[in-house]
Amino acid sequence: MAIKLGQNQYGKAENRVVRVYRDTPRHQIRDLNVSSALRGDFADAHITGDQGDVLPTDTQKNTAFSFAKEKGVHSIEEFGLTLADHFISRAPTATGARVEIEEYAWDRIEVDGQGHDHSFVKSGRGVRTTVVNIDGVGPDRKAHVVSGVKDLTLLKTTGSEFHGFFKDKYTTLQPTNDRIMATSLVARWRYNHTDVDWDKTYDAILKTILRQFAVVHSLALQQTLYSMGRAVLEQFTEVAEIRFSAPNKHHFLVDLSPFNVDNPGEVFIAADRPYGLIEATVERDDANEAGNAWLATPGFC
Repeated sequence: MAIKLGQNQYGKAENRVVRVYRDTPRHQIRDLNVSSALRGDFADAHITGDQGDVLPTDTQKNTAFSFAKEKGVHSIEEFGLTLADHFISRAPTATGARVEIEEYAWDRIEVDGQGHDHSFVKSGRGVRTTVVNIDGVGPDRKAHVVSGVKDLTLLKTTGSEFHGFFKDKYTTLQPTNDRIMATSLVARWRYNHTDVDWDKTYDAILKTILRQFAVVHSLALQQTLYSMGRAVLEQFTEVAEIRFSAPNKHHFLVDLSPFNVDNPGEVFIAADRPYGLIEATVERDDANEAGNAWLATPGFC
């Protein structure tokens, strides 16, 4: 029986990089969580302990912080591409680099109706994400960018139904023509290329997703996800595919009849588990090959 080293990667996870721009009296802030990893021929490091080809994880950490000043953070996608290209060029036996970034949004605190120049409150509109995967250097270099949002908590108090489902002897769920629909959405979309106005496109895609959630009269969460994905692909030709993972945040009507109190869809209990988990991919039939774009990105079908 032969034993050999399988797939492997190494890097520095969750560097909390906060970049403040102070070049004007009105400050700007980019609040990031940066994780980097390298893959390639690192067999010696695993088998014999020889670290000669290993760019230390501490170096990756230092680079992320220093590049936040040297290169700036103009978008998380551009920052990720810059880091990934740098890491793969520095590690002698690296064949690929992966940089994952989360960005936490801050809104300006309003004072007398105006946003304050240097005081902020954390936003509740989800966490922006990107995963950059680079394969190779030079003319054969391939770059993949998957961006998205997570922890986007959405709820509509009506405009949602669920009925006509298959039943067997264990089915107790009652059909409904009017229910609360809520989810904590994860959405990730793969770009066809890297010639993208990253911040502007992210804002526009997020706006499209939110609009579809609001305006589509939903017969199921599946239908809502598909309408979101279709709308994104119709409006943004630079997006090849979009994937969703959506837990169903159930809200159950409370029975107040023991207290002789009527409850016409006004008081609910929010149950956190168990929950339905709906996942879907919406894609172009002529999209380019994904390659390593989704490498080590869990949580989707």
